Amino acid sequence: MDSVEIGIGEVVRRSGVPASTLRYYEERGLIASVRRQGLTRVFTSAVLDQLALIAVCRTAGFSLDEITLMFSPDGRPSPNRAMLAAKADELDATIQKLASMRDDLRHAAACPAPTHLECPAFRRVLGQT
Repeated sequence: MDSVEIGIGEVVRRSGVPASTLRYYEERGLIASVRRQGLTRVFTSAVLDQLALIAVCRTAGFSLDEITLMFSPDGRPSPNRAMLAAKADELDATIQKLASMRDDLRHAAACPAPTHLECPAFRRVLGQT
C-alpha cells in the first residue's frame, strides 16, 4: 500500500490523538514525521496504523517503552511475541482477580447476614475466617 503524506492536523482529525501526544510520540521515537511544511509536521498515512497499534497496546496495559519494542527501527510493526504472551497471561490473572472480586461483591449484596462483617464468606475475603 502506498502511503500518502498528510499534515499533523489531518492525523489528529483521523486518529483522534491530540497534536501534543503526536509530538511526544515522535520525541519518544514511536512515530516519525517525514518532513515539515513550515512549522507543521507532515507524516505518511502509515502513521495512522502505527497510532492504532499504539492505542491497542496502551489499552492492554503496555508502557510506552514496551510499545517502542513493538516497532522495527523503520516504524513497521514488529511484535515481540514473548511480550504479547506475557501480557496476555497478566491480563488473565487480572481477569480472574476481578471476577473473584465481582463474585464477592454480589455475595455481599445478597447476603442475609445483618452486616457484612457478620457474613462468614465476606470475612474470608477480608482474611478473617
